[in-house]
Amino acid sequence: MNITKIIAEELDIKEGQVDATIKLIDDGNTIPFIARYRKEVTGGLSDEILRNLGERLSYLRNLEERKQEVVNSIDGQGKLTDEIVIALEMAKTLAEVEDIYRPYKQKKKTRATVAKAKGLEPLAKIIIEQEEKTPLEEIAKQFVTVGKIQDNEKYIMETNKQESDTEKSSKNKDEKEVKTVEEAIQGACDIIAEDISDNAEYRKQIKKLVYREGIIETKASNAEEKTNYEMYYEFTEKVNKIPSHRILAINRGEKEEALKVKINKPEERILAVIERDIIKGETQFTNLLKDTILDSWQRLIEPSIEREIRSDLTEKAEEKAIKVFGQNAKQLLLGSPIKGITVIGFDPAYRTGCKIAVIDETGKVLDTATIYPTEPQNDVEGAKKVLINLIAKHNADMFAIGNGTASRESEMFVSDVIKEVKEKYKKEVHYSIVSEAGASVYSASKLATEEYPDINVSIRGAISIARRLQDPLAELVKIDPKAIGVGQYQHDVDQKKLSESLTGVVEDAVNKVGVDVNTATPSLLSYIAGINKTIANNIVKYRDENGKIKERKELLKVPKLGKVAYEQCAGFLRVYEGKNPLEITSVHPESYEVAENLLKNIGYKKEDLLNKDTLKEIRAKLAEVNVAKTAQELEVGEMTLKDIIEELSKPGRDPREEMPKPILRSDVLKFEDLREGQILTGTVRNVTDFGAFVDVGVKHDGLVHISELSDGFVKNPSDIVSVGDIVKVKVIGIDMERQKVKLSMKV
Repeated sequence: MNITKIIAEELDIKEGQVDATIKLIDDGNTIPFIARYRKEVTGGLSDEILRNLGERLSYLRNLEERKQEVVNSIDGQGKLTDEIVIALEMAKTLAEVEDIYRPYKQKKKTRATVAKAKGLEPLAKIIIEQEEKTPLEEIAKQFVTVGKIQDNEKYIMETNKQESDTEKSSKNKDEKEVKTVEEAIQGACDIIAEDISDNAEYRKQIKKLVYREGIIETKASNAEEKTNYEMYYEFTEKVNKIPSHRILAINRGEKEEALKVKINKPEERILAVIERDIIKGETQFTNLLKDTILDSWQRLIEPSIEREIRSDLTEKAEEKAIKVFGQNAKQLLLGSPIKGITVIGFDPAYRTGCKIAVIDETGKVLDTATIYPTEPQNDVEGAKKVLINLIAKHNADMFAIGNGTASRESEMFVSDVIKEVKEKYKKEVHYSIVSEAGASVYSASKLATEEYPDINVSIRGAISIARRLQDPLAELVKIDPKAIGVGQYQHDVDQKKLSESLTGVVEDAVNKVGVDVNTATPSLLSYIAGINKTIANNIVKYRDENGKIKERKELLKVPKLGKVAYEQCAGFLRVYEGKNPLEITSVHPESYEVAENLLKNIGYKKEDLLNKDTLKEIRAKLAEVNVAKTAQELEVGEMTLKDIIEELSKPGRDPREEMPKPILRSDVLKFEDLREGQILTGTVRNVTDFGAFVDVGVKHDGLVHISELSDGFVKNPSDIVSVGDIVKVKVIGIDMERQKVKLSMKV
C-alpha cells in the first residue's frame, strides 16, 4: 500500500508535499510549527490539512500493522495463499481486513464448530460440491455414530486437525456422537452456513447493496409517550442519504429507549448474489443449499452486517460532528477581545443571588458582590444601588452577562440600570451576552482554586464571564474544550477522538494568536507548540523567581525547555518591552537575520518598528518590495519572506482584531416585540449540519435553517457562517408557546 499516494489523492495535494510533511512529523515537529515555519517544505499546507494528513497517516500505518499481524496469523496456521495476500494488500479499511481474517480467527463454540468436532466437514464438502449422485440420506448414514466414535470411515478424513490438544481433551464422547441422519445433515449445513458468513467477498457485496438500497426505519417504543424524538416515531430514510445529525439523534433516542431502530435490507437481491455463486444448477442439493443460504443470511450475516453498518454510520456521523464542533470552537476561541475596558461580570441566578465581579483592563479582580434582583427575593432597588456604586467606583464601561439560568431577567434588570446611569450620571454603559458554558466547571476546578484561593467558588464564575469578554482565548483554554458549548451531540461521540480533535483546535488557535510570555497562564502556555504542562509551569515559576523574561533565548534557562522545544515554541511567544523588537512579532529566531537585512535594505533598523511614525513609512516601503527578487537576494523562501513582511508591517498585531466584535446592547428586545418580517442584527452562537443558531437578543437563540442561509444551494452551513459572525436576519416564524423564532438570512 502506497500511503503517500493514498493521502495525496484524498487531500488533493502533491505526493511530494505528503512525503515532506511525513518526514517533518516523524522528526518530531508539531503541526503549528510546520504550518507556520515550514511552508517552503510543505508547499504552504494549512494547519487543517496538516492535521487531516497526520490523522490519515496514523490510521494507514495502523492499517498496515494490522495487515501484517493478520498475514502472520494466517501463515502460522499454514493457510496463507497468494489470493489472501493480494486481498489484504488491496484492503483500504480495517473493516475489510477483519472480513478477510474472519474465517481464520479462533472461534468460540458455535453450531459449526460443534459439527466439525463431530467430523461432519467431509459431508459439508460433498453438499457444497453438488456432484455426488448417491442420495444424501444414504451418504449421511455413513456419519451416524450411534454410540461409537468412528475415526476411519470413508467420509471422515482428518477431522479436528485444527483443534488444540486442550480442546480435544475437553470434548467428551457424547459431544462427538451423531445420533441421526437429520443431525448429520443439519450439522453439515451449519458448517456451510458459517463458511458463507465468513466469506469476505460476499460480505463486501452485501454491504454495498445495503448502503445503496438499505432504508433506516425507526418506530416509537411507546407511541403514547411524549419525548424529544416524536419526529422519529414513524420515520424512514435511505442509508446513503441520512445526514449525520439524524444518525446521532436516532442513536440517542434508541439509547434512551424512546426509539426502536432497524435497517431494512434488499433481502431477495442479497440472497440472489450468494445463490448465483454457490448453486450449480438443479441437483438434489439445491433446495437444501437455498435453505442454508437463507439461514446463513438471517442467523449470521444480517445481524453482524447491521451492527457494522450502524457502527460505520455512527463513526462517520461522529467524525462530522467532531469537525463541526472543532470549527465552532476555533471561531469562539478566536473571538475578538474587547481591550482597555473595565468589565462587570454578571453571573445570573435566582434563589442564590446573582454573582458580580469587577475586572480591570488587565483582568485583575477589583471588587465582588452578590445581589438579589430576581425571584424569590426581588430586591431590585437594593441591587441597583450596588451596581450603580460599582460603576461609579471603578468607572466600569461594560457588563458581561452570562447566558444561563435567569439570564433574561438579569438582562432586563441590567438594561434598567444602564438607563438610570445614563439619565442621572450622563455615562454610557453597555452590556453583552456571553456564553457561560463551562464556567461552573472552571469555578470548582483546581486551576481556579490556584488562581483565586481567597475568592468564593460561586464568585469565580462571574470572573470567568467578565474575562471571556475581555479575552475569550485566554479564558476558554482554562476549561475542558468539550464544555465550550458550541457542539452538536458532543456528549454522544467518541470522547477520546473528540478530546484529541479539540486539543488540536485549541493548539491551532493559541499558536495563531501567540501569547505574551510574561503574562500568560500555564493553561495558555501549555497549548503552545513544543510546550507541555510541566514546561508551562516551569516558565511561570522562572518568571516568578527571576522577573520578566527579556528575550526569547532566555527561555533556554527554563528547566526541561531544551533546544528542540525552543525551536518549536519560540516564534509563538511574544516578549513585549524586551531587548529585541522582533520578538513582539511571530518572526522566528531562525529568521532574525533575514528580517534585519530586509529592514536594512529599505533603510531602517529593527528598533524603528517601535516608533509609530516610522512604522507607517516602513509599512509603505515593505508594500513595494519585490518578493521574488528579494527572496533570492536574502536566500530565503518566498512564502517565508511574505510572512516576515506581514509581521514587520504590523508588529504586535493581534489577528483577532479582524474578527467581528461582540454586539453591545443597552436595551432589551422582548420576545413579545418580535414581528414576522422584522430585520434584526444578531450573533451566530452555534453552527450545525442543519443550520445556524443566532442570538438576536431574545431569551432563546433563533434558528436559521440551512435552506434559509442563502438564496443559493448550501451544502455545508459552515461555508456560509461561523460562530461569532454578526449577521442580519429576518424573522420568518414565531412560536409564542414554545418561545422559539425562525430566522432567515435571505434579507
